[in-house]
Amino acid sequence: MEHRQAAEYAEDLVRENYRKLTELLIGRGLTITTMESITAGQIASLITDTEGSSAVLEGAFVTYSNRAKIMQGVPGEIIDRFSVYSEQTACAMAQACRDAYGADIGIGTSGTAGNIDPANPEVSSVGRLYFAISMGEETRAYSALLPPMKNRLAYKLAAAQEVYLALMSLLAGENIYLSEEK
Repeated sequence: MEHRQAAEYAEDLVRENYRKLTELLIGRGLTITTMESITAGQIASLITDTEGSSAVLEGAFVTYSNRAKIMQGVPGEIIDRFSVYSEQTACAMAQACRDAYGADIGIGTSGTAGNIDPANPEVSSVGRLYFAISMGEETRAYSALLPPMKNRLAYKLAAAQEVYLALMSLLAGENIYLSEEK
């Protein structure tokens, strides 16, 4: 029972944080889009949990396969050179979705949740998160090592929380988020 309550609390916390983020974006008149792999649309879903989110979320891509990423504008050469599990791929994802929707902010997420990718065992590391935020003239890359989680939803929520912390830091003009292994 304790684990369930802790997981529910964490989910409630992440949802509340995204409500604050969405309201901030609405207040500033900023638009956002995502291209998500490890989070599989969780970030876009969290944004749309807040009423009025249609004013800020332009759209989102769930690109779980490499083929889908390439179809949405991620250069195949980046995936081939750096792997799908890389800051470079996350940056290309953030830029591609931002370009596709003409949004103010683009978010790209990649990584491994739960198990090693059998197609890429040499570069896949359980709990390794790569993400990028494209905003203004800059795209910033981040990585984090998430602790072991009990299920895939927990990994998605933990990854979404990392993205939230970095984005809020950038929006505050602080960039205090450090992509250190957790």
